[in-house]
Order: sequence, then C-alpha cells, then structure tokens
Amino acid sequence: MSKLWGGRFTENTDSLVYDFNASIGFDKRMYRQDITGSIVHARMLGRCGIIPTEDSEAIVKGLEGILADIESGKIAIDETMEDIHSFVESELTARIGDAGKKLHTGRSRNDQVALDVKLYARDYIDSLDVKLKDLLCTLLNIIENNTETFMPGFTHMQKAQPVTLAHHMSAYFEMFRRDRSRLFDIRKRMNLCPLGSGALAGTTYPLDREFVARELGFDGPTVNSMDSVSDRDHIVELLSALSTIMMHLSRFSEEMIIWNSNEYRFVEMSDAYSTGSSIMPQKKNPDIAELVRGKTGRVYGALMSMLTTLKGIPLAYNKDMQEDKEPFFDAADTVLNCVTLFNGMLSTVTFNKKVMEESAKNGFTNATDVADYLVVKNIPFRDAHRIVGELVLLCIDKGCTLDDLTLDEFKKYSPVIEEDIYDAISMKTCVMKRCTKGAPGPDAMKNVIDEYKRYLAD
Repeated sequence: MSKLWGGRFTENTDSLVYDFNASIGFDKRMYRQDITGSIVHARMLGRCGIIPTEDSEAIVKGLEGILADIESGKIAIDETMEDIHSFVESELTARIGDAGKKLHTGRSRNDQVALDVKLYARDYIDSLDVKLKDLLCTLLNIIENNTETFMPGFTHMQKAQPVTLAHHMSAYFEMFRRDRSRLFDIRKRMNLCPLGSGALAGTTYPLDREFVARELGFDGPTVNSMDSVSDRDHIVELLSALSTIMMHLSRFSEEMIIWNSNEYRFVEMSDAYSTGSSIMPQKKNPDIAELVRGKTGRVYGALMSMLTTLKGIPLAYNKDMQEDKEPFFDAADTVLNCVTLFNGMLSTVTFNKKVMEESAKNGFTNATDVADYLVVKNIPFRDAHRIVGELVLLCIDKGCTLDDLTLDEFKKYSPVIEEDIYDAISMKTCVMKRCTKGAPGPDAMKNVIDEYKRYLAD
C-alpha cells in the first residue's frame, strides 16, 4: 500500500505495526475538517504562486467533489488507509492525477492534524452550546411556572428551609450558564490557526498564513511553530469543561433519582424516559438519569487519560499525541448525548407540587422563621433558637408540624407568641419574606427570570 512517507523505507511494514499505527478508524470523522482545511491550503498555494493556478483550481474542485461524494454516501472512506489525510490525498490523486500530489506542499501531517482537531473541536463546541441553550430554555420554563411551588431546601441531605421549585431549578440554570461561558472562553483561546507550522519549524515556502487563518474563521495564525504542532491544551481544557458539565448533570440526575423514589414522590418520570423490570412488573426506573450519572466517570476518565498522555512528552510532535482523539471523541459524543437526553427527560417530568409543599411542612423547614418571629418580639436570637428547638421536640413527640401547634402550646414556651404566628410561619410567608438578591422570594425571582430571558435572547 502506498504511504505518504514510504520513500525512506525498503521493507514492508509489519501488518500488526501498520494496524497499531493507523488512526483512520477514529480520525475518519474529521473528513469534513480535513477537506475544508485542504481546500483553503490549496487556494493559498495558488494565490501565492507556490503551485500553478490551474493545479490549485483542479485540487479545489477535486476536494469539493470528494466532500460531496462522502456526504451523499457515493463513496465510503477506505479504512485500509493509514489516516484520513492519506485517504483524501490518495482519492484526490486518483481523480485529478499528479496535480493532487502537490496538495501537501508547504505543510506536514503534524500541522494538518493540529488544524483538523481544532476545527473539529470548534464545531463541536458550537453544537454543544446549542444543546446547552435548549436545556436552559427548559429550565427557564420550569422556573417561570413554579415561583409559588413550595418545597424543602436541603443541607446535609436534611430538610433545612423552605424554597420554591423555581429557586431550586435556578441553581442549575446558573451551573449550565457557567458551562456555556467556559466553552466560549475555550473557543476563543483556541481560535488561532496552526496550519503553516510544518512539522515543527515552519517552511521555506512563502505561505500566506494570515489568508488561511482568515478563510477558516480563525482570529489569526499561531505564533510558534513548535507549540502549534504539539499544543493540545484546548483538548485538555475542553475535556475539563465537559467533565464539569457532566458533574452538573450527575448532581441533577441524582436529585431526579431521589425525587422519583417512593419515599419522596416529588416527580413522576415520563414513560418515554423510563424503563421497567424484567421480573418486577410494578417497577418504573429512572434509567436515563442513572445512565447520565454513570457516564460521568467515563468523561472524567478521558480527561485523566489526556493529561497522563501529555505529561511527559518533549517538544515537538510525538506519536503519543495520536492518543488525543479517541478519548476526546468518546467524551464529546457522551456529553452531547447526555445533555440531549437529560433535557428530553426534564422537559417531560411532572412535578408533584402538593407533595413537595407537604414535605416542606413536615420537615420543620419553617423553624428558622419561628426564631426570626421571636427576634422581632425582642427575644435574643440565642434564646429564640433554644425555644424553637424545644418546640420542635414537642412536635416530634406529638407527631405534628409547627403549624399544627395550638396557640396555648406556643405560649407555654414563649408568652410573646400571638395569633399572627401562623401567618408568619406559613410556607408562602416564609418564602415571600426572602427577597434579597439571590433569594427565593417572588420579587427576587422575578428579577432573575427577567435576567435569564435577556441572557437567552442575547
């Protein structure tokens, strides 16, 4: 088989070595990026007079035909080739003759693959951002419709203070909004074009690197050729950002799983996003949430794999760096699928609002508000804290909530308590009084909703 590098060698490559060395099995997915970069490179070669204009035009036309044929399914990528670059150049030469052999003038596979990976990562970021925005729209819809859906807020997995479902979902909105911001930062930082760096020391041909960068949508060319071909920081950063997204999805999934349990009954999962048991006919399992939670470790593993691969590589390019693609591609696919499926699951969830409010009442989440009530009556907070603790013990003994205590029972512990205690510690009052920025009160949440709408519209 013809190789891009075979001239130096007199013996055939061992078949196991060839298979071990080959990357087309996974880098074939970058065919569009590889052909796009080659088209611009060929146009630049012709513009700069490095190759004849007619050869440049023939190369561009040939590459456009190959791209169209792959997209339509007219031709299949030959997986016996070493890599996607070899396949494209071989196919091009078969179509247009010797002019195709001029495509690789002034470049190396080192800067070529660095370009392909950047283009692929950039396209992926754009696709993932769309999915994250869809998820944020789903969250905003839940937030808008649940500003008075009362539920317990938790610390240490114990009921703490009353909040609203809107406020709880807003916390996840903030997480995924930060995720989009991280992706944006990574995209901006990586948006310099490595093509023209050659194997590691540039080239003697008078390349117009600015033209290539501009045509491919980069902010400019990279500055150092050695760094250009050996840099995979953008993959590390992207895998880190993907790991953070999965961490957020996993936390969210954990809550959905807990809320879906018979003990909580906060949510009812749609049949479309649930599965059953092969032996227990009553079961309805939250498998999507569980799989998202499980696949988080897979993405973490990709990040650790990439960091470990890069940690001992001297400048410049080394074959170890071929190991950047499989974990990245796997993590990228995993996260895109998880965000998409989780959004579908979340958008079809039914929230059991009455159960949520009863849970808040039964967990003494308004205990702090009783203490605040006493403080307003001029009881020192430390004394108020003790009094409420004793009231909670009374409720536990009686098997009731604070709202169920009679006024006489309240007064036995503090004579300053009056009839207005019941309104002061109702779930609605407890939430509505909390109107500082970032709190669950309706005025605060209205401002948040308005901000979220502006953000998504931007």
